[in-house]
Amino acid sequence: MENLTTRGRVTRLGATALGLVLLVLGTFWGSDDDFPFGPFRMYSTSNPPNAPAPDTRVEGVNSSGTVIDLDQNATGIRRAEIEGQQARYVADPTLLTEVADAYAERHPDAPALVEVRIIIRWHGIHAGRPTGEHTDETVVRWQATR
Repeated sequence: MENLTTRGRVTRLGATALGLVLLVLGTFWGSDDDFPFGPFRMYSTSNPPNAPAPDTRVEGVNSSGTVIDLDQNATGIRRAEIEGQQARYVADPTLLTEVADAYAERHPDAPALVEVRIIIRWHGIHAGRPTGEHTDETVVRWQATR
């Protein structure tokens, strides 16, 4: 086994020090976008024990009136991507055509989607436990022009 040169030790110590500085700075002033040097808040925070828990889903309605679950298997778009861009979809519902297009690309023989909507199912929580009750909220809807 060979020993590290002085230059090798200095390089490793410098890289380690830089990593630690970035980690400390990110912990106090960073955001999720700075991961792995910033806090990954999704796992470091929780909802209050009596606050409802959100469960976001995307649904489509085809030209025959059938409601279709537009999950990752149906569109290739992960739910996290939808949730991360939700404010954009709310501001401009026509962006949901991207979801309809992704569905059409994966299902070329299926009837066309005439509506796409993002729905949040709010699960009731009391004392940190599910109550079994829920309410659905449609946060944004796109409908094809006829």
